[in-house]
Amino acid sequence: MTETSTNNPNTAAAVRFANIKAGQLVRVHQKIKEQTAKGEDKERVQIFEGVVLSRHGGLGPNSTITVRKISNGIGVERIFPLGLPTIVDIEIVKTYRTNRAKLYYLRGYKKKLREVTP
Repeated sequence: MTETSTNNPNTAAAVRFANIKAGQLVRVHQKIKEQTAKGEDKERVQIFEGVVLSRHGGLGPNSTITVRKISNGIGVERIFPLGLPTIVDIEIVKTYRTNRAKLYYLRGYKKKLREVTP
């Protein structure tokens, strides 16, 4: 038996972010649970903004994106599973023109990408 995408929330989340591809500047909104000094649980939304280097897994529930940003002169990469329930939203800020599906060369590349004009 096959499972439809409406029954599985992970598949629905992965399809919801189907238009995300390498070469886009995105903001990933993720829920973070913290404990205060008093021991109270606190939940907030943390935003990670960077360039999508790659996408793995297609449109399936196990698909992931690798996002890279430069923070205080140091490159930071995070891998986000798109079916993760803590991901609230992924918004696309800019789209850059690329000729490759995987942009791993940006790790040591000093030049900027060229933005696509609408």
